[in-house]
Amino acid sequence: MWRTREEVADAEIATRLCVSEATVKAHLNRAMTKLNLTSRAQAVALAYESGLPGRET
Repeated sequence: MWRTREEVADAEIATRLCVSEATVKAHLNRAMTKLNLTSRAQAVALAYESGLPGRET
């Protein structure tokens, strides 16, 4: 979720992970559907509330 939190574009996430942009969109949409979320902002809020760690710097 840290990639979403940083507001990184799907294309950049795809490049970093060596997958297609469509794959990034599909995985994010599936996760959001399973969690009953309608926006990336809700996904980020849920991640923070759940205590999911962010990217370590």
